[in-house]
Formats: sequence, C-alpha cells, structure tokens
Amino acid sequence: MDAEEAHELTIHGLGWMSRLKPLCRWLHSINGSTAKDPVRLFGLQFPNHVGLAAGLDKNAQCLPAFAAMGFGHVEAGTVTPKQQPGNERPRLFRYPQEEAIINRMGFNNDGAELMASRIARFMPRKKRLIPVGVNIGKARSTALEDAVGDYLACFLALADLADYFTVNISSPNTPGLRKLQEESYLRELLGALQDENKKRAERLGAKPVPILVKIAPDLDYPQIDELLRILLDLRYDGVIATNTTIARPGYFNSVHENGGLSGRPLTDRSDQVIRFIHRSTNGKLPVIGVGGIMDIASAARKLDEGASLVQIYTGLIYRGPAFVRALVKGLSAR
Repeated sequence: MDAEEAHELTIHGLGWMSRLKPLCRWLHSINGSTAKDPVRLFGLQFPNHVGLAAGLDKNAQCLPAFAAMGFGHVEAGTVTPKQQPGNERPRLFRYPQEEAIINRMGFNNDGAELMASRIARFMPRKKRLIPVGVNIGKARSTALEDAVGDYLACFLALADLADYFTVNISSPNTPGLRKLQEESYLRELLGALQDENKKRAERLGAKPVPILVKIAPDLDYPQIDELLRILLDLRYDGVIATNTTIARPGYFNSVHENGGLSGRPLTDRSDQVIRFIHRSTNGKLPVIGVGGIMDIASAARKLDEGASLVQIYTGLIYRGPAFVRALVKGLSAR
C-alpha cells in the first residue's frame, strides 16, 4: 500500500477510536500507568517522558487514541492559519530496511479554526488526560516577510486550547521556511510571538503559554549558538531537537527523493545537537529530543545527552502502538 494511504487509514481508524472516550480512558489508565514519576516542565506536568512528535496527527483528529496508547503528551500539527493541500503526491516514502522515512508533505492541514474545534471536542481542558502541544507554521503562499502574521494567527486561534506551542521554522518541505532560522527573520518572529503571548496573559490574568522552537539538524554549531542566544534573550521555554534532515547519509546517497529524512539515520545527529544545546546553555534551555528513537536505548541516550522529554514518530510507524508502553516502562525503570 502507498505510504500515505496507509497513514490516512490509520488516522481514520484512530479517529473513530477517539470517539469511544470511555475505552480511551480505560486504556490510558493501563498504558499510562507504567511510569513511576511524572515530569514537571514548562509549568506543565507530563505523566511520563514519551510524547508523540508533530506530523502524525496533523489535524488533532486522534488525541484520545494516542493518550490511550500511553503517550505522556501529544503534539498536533503542523497547522497553518487556513487549510492547505500541501505538496503533490507521492510525498511520503518508507524504507523499512533502513528504518527510515522520507516525507515532503508540505504542511497539508485543515487550518487552525478546525483544529481548535477538534481539540475542544476531543480533549477539553477539564478532562484532558495529557498535555497537548500545537505545532504552528506558515502557509506556502505567504512570503517570508509576512510570516509573522501566519504564526500570530495560529497562536491566537489556539492559545486557549494549547498547553504549549512549537514554532516550526525547520521543515525542509515549505520553500524558504528554514530561512526563518536566520537572525534577521528569527528575532522579529519570535519577538512578536512572545509579545502577543505576554499581552494575552496580562489581559486574562494568566501565565503565558509555554512556547518552544523546533530546529533543523542541518544547522552548524555557530548557527545553533546564534539561535540559542535569541531564545534565551526572549525567554523562550525550550527547544525541540530535531526536525527531519536534508542530508543523505549512507544508503541514502543513492536515493533521489526530495524531502526530510527521519528514523534511524537521524539518531546520531539528533543526539549531537541535544548534547550541544545542553552544554552550550548549561541546561538553562530545556530540550525535547526527537529523531531516530527506535528502542529504549536510543531514547535513553537522548535523556543522557540532556533532553528532558523525548518524542517519537518513525519508531511508532515501524514498531507499532506497543512501542509506546515499552518505552515508557523502560525509561521509568532507569
């Protein structure tokens, strides 16, 4: 079966399961109870170390089902202000022998308004089982000079529902998006988001919503250092390291598909970036580690390198739902 057709069938099935709320809560009580101690981070309580990375549940259709698997948090998105179809198909490719995926989806999603209605229906705050993050991006048709408006629109549409936000400036599949990691664009974008976040908090008499930034594994260390200085200056809450890579190591030297590579080939580079961030900031900027987690050992290494939480995507595709419980139990036993 075509990889994207399989993805759509899975989302459809998990979406139906999410409507069976008593079943999801019962399964969550079983699968989510294997961790010994919750993780307190960004002012939030995560029942365990393992989260779902953005990109799988792009439209927040399956939140209760993923909670039922035992995830300690789930990140929906990437979402843009309005619905967009993404790039042309085929755009998702599996490489089972390498435990890897290449995708060039291009932020296909139903838009911020519909995502907000789904989160409110499936994961209302008063009955929320786990923290829900929202990954936000810009539309393909929006010029870089106008990108701030797209991120602000997503933030305002979802701020009442998201437990935290992730600013996606590192996907390789929207033309020019990674330029937003450059200082000339980054400081303006992140400053505008943080200003709006503070204004909203003051208006409501509440705390600002935690905001993280997801970075590319393809940045060099001086570029990462520059980005970290901006995040610390603007008092951002953390970093997600890393997104997919445009590098083509080993076997993938001979693979001619554009897009971001994820899975086992990304493991080492993701670990290196996590280690660099942790050491460069003396642990002042929390890290969620993602990239190439295929077993308990690779997840544990990310925590050892300085990550406070981890997220999975490709590992879930190849290992199946039982992988979540195994990771949670294995990491807790450490």
